[in-house]
Amino acid sequence: MLRILAALTLMVCTVGLGARAAPADQGQPPPPSGQPADPRIVLLKLLPAGSKLEDLRPSPIPGIYEFMQGADISYLTADGKFFLDGNLYDMESRENLTEVLRARARLTLINAVPESQMVIFGPKNPLYTITVFTDVDCAYCRKLHSEMAELNRLGVRVRYMFFPRTGPNTESWKKAEVVWCSPDRNEALTRAKTGAQLDMGKTCDATPIAREYALGQSIGVRGTPAIVTESGDYISGYMPPRELIQQIKSLQVAKR
Repeated sequence: MLRILAALTLMVCTVGLGARAAPADQGQPPPPSGQPADPRIVLLKLLPAGSKLEDLRPSPIPGIYEFMQGADISYLTADGKFFLDGNLYDMESRENLTEVLRARARLTLINAVPESQMVIFGPKNPLYTITVFTDVDCAYCRKLHSEMAELNRLGVRVRYMFFPRTGPNTESWKKAEVVWCSPDRNEALTRAKTGAQLDMGKTCDATPIAREYALGQSIGVRGTPAIVTESGDYISGYMPPRELIQQIKSLQVAKR
């Protein structure tokens, strides 16, 4: 959401505060007789560069469109006058409709990544699977990993994806690449999270670090560990194993 708002702010600075949106028919062929123009064509001009027509779709509220990029969801009035940043609730069911969309988007994005591109620690017959965006140097990521045996014993399967918070071309990013390029990634990740010295000269042709970092940004990761459940729910930060399982159960119950 912050990325969307920043892009919108940049647009305002570029065109000037007094600039107005182009007329609805500017640069567009007139619609066939009796058929209104798709208002999304005009709204698209108000949104960040790279936005696509399919990023906009009608919301449950008439006259308001959902704008969706990754798991970032916001709302825009059909006339383009108002941009809404927040959650939309169904007052009858009390359901957070925006979070339902976010969870669905997170799952779609994560499920598109093959498990061969993850580092996985799990029991033979897991009860729960979580996907964790992790930073090798993050203290709370290390705390979570130090309890891996307990997590596995309690039936939690952990699928790691890399999210070096400091970004590309930093030491944490390089450590993630070294872990990926190691013959035994699980062992290398465990060593890295204990602070053991890594062979920083180890390289390989391709790593998923950049893709997973971009994916984390798309689903709204702002810090690590960032945990996504099998239902697409987002849990921010460290929890002791039993508390984490209780949180997962609570989220499952809330969806029933």
